[in-house]
Amino acid sequence: MATGDTEREAHVSEDHGGTAAPRTLAEALRARGDEGLAALLRARPDLLAPVPGDLTQLATRAGTRASVVRALERLDRFTLQTAEALAVASDPVPYPVLRALMAGEGGDPPVEAALPGAVAVLREQALVWGGDDRLRLVRTARELLAPSPQHPSPTGLGPTVAEATAGMSPGRLQEILHTLDLPSTHDPVSAVAALTALFTDRARMDALLDQAPADALGVLDRLVWGPPYGEVTANPTPPVRWLRDRGLLLPATARTVALPREVALHLRGGRAHRTPEPVPPPVAPAREYRPQVVDSTAAGQAYTALATAEELLKKWGEGGPSVLRAGGLSVRDLKRAAVLLDVAEPVAAFWLELLYAAGLLASDGQADERYAPTPAYDEWLELPAARRWARLATTWLTATRAPGLVGGQDAKGRTLSALGPDLDRGAAPEVRRRVLDLLSALPPGAAPEPEAVLARLRWERPLRGAGEAGAELRARLATWALDEAERLGVTGRGALSAHGRALLGSAPGHGGPGAGAGTAGAGTAGAPGAPAPAAAGVPGTPPAPSGPPAPGIPSTGVPSTVTTPTAPAPTTPTTPEAPPAGAPEPPSAPDAHPHTLPTPSGPHALPTPQAQPPAPATGPRPDPEEAAVALLAPLLPEPVDHVLLQADLTAVAPGPLRRPLADALAVLADVESKGGATVYRFTPGSVRRALDAGQSAADLHAFLAAHSRTPVPQPLSYLVDDVARRHGHLRVGAASSYVRCDDDTVLGEILADKRSASLRLRRLAPTVLAAQADPAALLAGLRSMGFAPAAEGDEGDVLITRAPARRTPPRTPPAPVPEGPPLPDATLLGAAVRAIRAGDLAATVTRREPAEPTEPAAARQGPGRAGLPRTSAAETLATVQAAALTNSAVWIGYVNADGAASQRVIAPVRVEGGFVTAYDHTADEVRTYALHRITGVAELADE
Repeated sequence: MATGDTEREAHVSEDHGGTAAPRTLAEALRARGDEGLAALLRARPDLLAPVPGDLTQLATRAGTRASVVRALERLDRFTLQTAEALAVASDPVPYPVLRALMAGEGGDPPVEAALPGAVAVLREQALVWGGDDRLRLVRTARELLAPSPQHPSPTGLGPTVAEATAGMSPGRLQEILHTLDLPSTHDPVSAVAALTALFTDRARMDALLDQAPADALGVLDRLVWGPPYGEVTANPTPPVRWLRDRGLLLPATARTVALPREVALHLRGGRAHRTPEPVPPPVAPAREYRPQVVDSTAAGQAYTALATAEELLKKWGEGGPSVLRAGGLSVRDLKRAAVLLDVAEPVAAFWLELLYAAGLLASDGQADERYAPTPAYDEWLELPAARRWARLATTWLTATRAPGLVGGQDAKGRTLSALGPDLDRGAAPEVRRRVLDLLSALPPGAAPEPEAVLARLRWERPLRGAGEAGAELRARLATWALDEAERLGVTGRGALSAHGRALLGSAPGHGGPGAGAGTAGAGTAGAPGAPAPAAAGVPGTPPAPSGPPAPGIPSTGVPSTVTTPTAPAPTTPTTPEAPPAGAPEPPSAPDAHPHTLPTPSGPHALPTPQAQPPAPATGPRPDPEEAAVALLAPLLPEPVDHVLLQADLTAVAPGPLRRPLADALAVLADVESKGGATVYRFTPGSVRRALDAGQSAADLHAFLAAHSRTPVPQPLSYLVDDVARRHGHLRVGAASSYVRCDDDTVLGEILADKRSASLRLRRLAPTVLAAQADPAALLAGLRSMGFAPAAEGDEGDVLITRAPARRTPPRTPPAPVPEGPPLPDATLLGAAVRAIRAGDLAATVTRREPAEPTEPAAARQGPGRAGLPRTSAAETLATVQAAALTNSAVWIGYVNADGAASQRVIAPVRVEGGFVTAYDHTADEVRTYALHRITGVAELADE
C-alpha cells in the first residue's frame, strides 16, 4: 500500500460503503483491507507471536498492556502528544475537538498540517479506531497516558471536575454553586455538570476570572502548565481560599488541591501541550568539507582499524589472557590490551567487542580457558583489505553488544567487563543505523553537530531510553555510535564517507519493528517515510465498497475481484483407502498434510482471502557491501614489498607491508613507531630472536638485501654477524638443566658472575655446568647476563624456538540479541494475513444451528465440547456427502488425536474410505479428516 493510501485509510471514517460505524476495535480491523492489516503487523510484529486465529484475537492482543507499551515507545513526539491529547479528552473524541486540543483555539498551521499524519499512524497501529466523528483511543493506552497523581501526564493537566469531586459531599458542591451564583441542583451529578458547563464556557469563564484578585491569578499561572497540584495549609491564604470557594481549585487530598482540567484548558487557550512539536528538529550541516577529504580521512581510519585488529589478534595468538570465572576479561588484562594498542581502555574494549562479534576472537574452551583468535581469523587475513574492513563494519552495524557499557555496573551493582555477559542492548543496531541515516541525509562532506543528532533521536523516540541508572541509554548509544563510526572509518571528520554511505544498504536493520524510517517516528511532517498529510480536518474519500459477499458469509472487506475457482471432478484419488485394522490412520487436522486440490465453490463456498500483492519489481540491485568495497579499495594504500634500511639500525616501511615480509620483519626487528610509515628497530635481542627461529646469519643478510631499496648499512651487518657469532656458543639442555660450552673459560666466567647465583650452577666437567633451574629460566638468566645461549634437544640438536599460533576450535560469531520480535518479511506478512482472514471468516460465518442434542448425547461431548455441533455418524456421513456433491461449505466439530476440540468450516471435495478430503477455510488449505473424529456437522445459513 502506498503511503498516501495508508493515511487515507487511517484518517477517514471507518464506516466504508455506508455500513454502520465500528463498535469495537475488532470490527474496525475487520473493515480494513489486507494491506492495512499487513501494515499493522509490520509496525507491531509482537502481534504475530503466535499468529492470531482471527481478528477478534488480533484486536484483543493489540489491546494488551505489554503490546500497547511497546507500540507507544515507538511513537515520535508529536504522535505521542496526539495520543496524550486523546487521553485527556472525553471518549470518543471528534476530530475538531482533537484539533483544538493540539492547535489551540487560535489555530496553529504547522500543527494542523501534521495532525492528520499523526492520527494516521495511531490508526495504522490500532492505537486509535473509529471515524473522524468518534475517535477512540484504546482503553489500555488511555489508562497509560491519562493523568493521575501517581503518573502525571506530560500535558501537565490534572483531573476533570467529575474526577476531582468524586468524593466531595453534596453540601460542598451546593456551596460552590451558590458562590458562583449558579442555581442549586437536586443531585451531585447535576451539580458537577453545571460546574463543567461553566468552566468550558469561554465567555462566562472570562467574566469569572475578571473578578479574581491578582494574587489568585498568580496562583493559577503557577499551576496552569503543570504540575496541577499544590499543597495548602489548614488555613489557606485569601487568594487560595477565593479559588477554592469557586471550584477553581478542588481538593485532591486533605493538604493538596488540584487545578481542574477544564479550567487549565481555558487558561491555556485550549492547548493540551505547552509546546507541540509537529516538525522534527532539523539535522543541519555544521561543518562542510570536500568529499575527497572526508573519504581520505575515513580510509585512513579504516586502515588503522585493520592494523589495530591484526596487532591485537596476532599478540593474543601467542597466548591470550584468561577468561574470568563469571565470563569476560579482567580489568588488568583490559589495561594490558590498551597498552598494547596504545589507546584508552574504552577504545580497547570497543576493538575487543568488535572482533568478538565478528567471530575472529573467542575463548578456547579449555580447562585453563583463555581468549585466542578463531580459525576464521586466518581466513579473514587472506581477504583483501577493503573486504576485511567491510566485514568489520557490517558486524558493527548489526551487533547488539554495547562496548560503551564496559566499566559500568548492572542492576545488581556488578561491574560489566569486556567480552562478558550483560552487554547486549537490543536498541544498539537500530540507533547506529538511524544515526547513519541522519548523516546520509546531509550533502556529501557535511557534518552535523552531535547535539542536533541527539535532539532528533529524542524527538523520534521520546519514551525510549529512560533507565540504565537514570541515564538516557538511547542518547548514550547515539553518542557512542558517532565515536565508533569515526574510529572505524565509516565517517571522516564527522561526515559520512562514500563507502560508509554505500554500506548502509548491506546491513539489515536489527532494532526490531520499524527501525529507522517508516516507523511511527516518521508519521509526521518532516520525518522520513511519513504519509503525506491530508488537509487538516478534511476526511479523505472512502474507497469504493468491495463486491457483495458470498451467500451466508458476512462482508470482510476482501475486494470482489477475488473469486473462488470451481473444483473439477478429481481424476486421481488423493484420499488414502481405509487403513486395515491396527494400521495408523492418516494425519488429521490440524496436523493433516495439505493437498494440491482446487478450492471448491458453490452456494455456500467461502471466498478465498486476498493474497498479499507481490512486491514491485525493481530490477537487480548491486550488493551494497560490494559497492562499499569498490569505493574503499582505491583509497587504501597498496602493500609494498620493500623497506628502507638506515644507518641508525632502523628500517622504514613506506606503507603497509605484504604479509610474508611483515611477518618476517616482525621477528627480526621491533616496531618503534606506527603511522603512515612504520619504523622498525634492529637490536641484539631481535636478531637473536630471528636466529632462535631457525634463521642463519647468511639467511638474514640475504633477506635484508632482497627487501631493502637502500644498501644494507654496515652497522646492521656487523650487528647480525656479531650476534650470530655468539649465538649457540652456549648450549642449554635438561638435567634439570645444564650448560655446555667448548670454551671452559666462558663457563668459569659464568660461575664467577654474582648474577648467576639464583641459577645454582655447579661444574660437572670442564665444559659442562648443571643447574637446578628449568631450561627456560636458565636461558632467560644467561641472556640477562649478556650471553646468547641456544637451547638443544635430547640428541644435541639446536631447538628452533618459534611462538606457536594459538587458535580456538571453530566458533560461530555470537548471535545478536534483538529487542523484541524481528521485523517480519513480506512472505510472513502475506501468510499471516491470509491465516487471520481465513480464521475470521470461519469464526464469523452464519451457521444453521443443529437441533439440540439429547441429554445423553450432550453428556458424551464432555467438558469443553458443548459448543460443537453434534450429529449421529449416519447424519454426519450423509451431510458431508451431500456437501461434496453440491460443492457447498459446512460447519463441523472435530477432535484431533490429542483430544483437542475445534470448530471448522470446510468445503468437502471427496468422501471415501472413512475419510473426507475438504478445503479448510480456517487453515486456508486442503486437508483430510477422519469421519469418526467429526463430532457433528451443520449446514451454513443461506444468509
